[in-house]
Amino acid sequence: MTDNITNPLVEEYINKYYKPLNEQLHHLREYAEENHIPIILRETESFLLQLLRWNSPKRILEIGTSMGYSASCFATVCEGSRILTVENNEEIFERAVETIGDLDLSERIHVFLGDAVDVMERLIYKTNVEGLDQFDFIFIDAAKSHYRRFFDVALKLVKDKGMIVCDNALMNGRTVSDTYDRLNKHKTNMTNMREFIDYITTMKGVITTLIPVGDGLTLSIVNKE
Repeated sequence: MTDNITNPLVEEYINKYYKPLNEQLHHLREYAEENHIPIILRETESFLLQLLRWNSPKRILEIGTSMGYSASCFATVCEGSRILTVENNEEIFERAVETIGDLDLSERIHVFLGDAVDVMERLIYKTNVEGLDQFDFIFIDAAKSHYRRFFDVALKLVKDKGMIVCDNALMNGRTVSDTYDRLNKHKTNMTNMREFIDYITTMKGVITTLIPVGDGLTLSIVNKE
């Protein structure tokens, strides 16, 4: 639910024009939504895929695979791209591998099981997939309290002028105001996300904008020169 970010009527109107990439992905999304499996929201998907169509990245890194839906969307839109996606839950990892295999995308999407920072650090030292140590586009959609850890290592892996996008930055409005944390259950995540956004919006060599699409996105362009 993102009612605290956008007007529900506006959100409903926008999603009226949502178009799935193909029948398989359409069924996969419906299954995830019906079973409350966390995947990117429809309006988030539409925005990201339009961004990828324009940017045409060849190498993509995703932190937080879930069932493999978003990585499969990225691969479908970016023909010829190679994608590495990292998941730290073994059961979810196995499901993602199966999903990606069913979509015949296993040759282009590499799913890694483990802590994202550990996997990324191994990539930095080139002890993993050859040729995937520099990325044009990095998508972070995992444990919100660890975004800064993920982002700091991602900076070492992204190419000059590459993009790092983080999902759920507004956390259903809770990042903006404590009043949206009605049960007082999300204090730590709220504090960490606010500090993270302050951090990346004031970082030298990184231009970041906060976008109220879906559950909120941060879009950072990295200038290494």
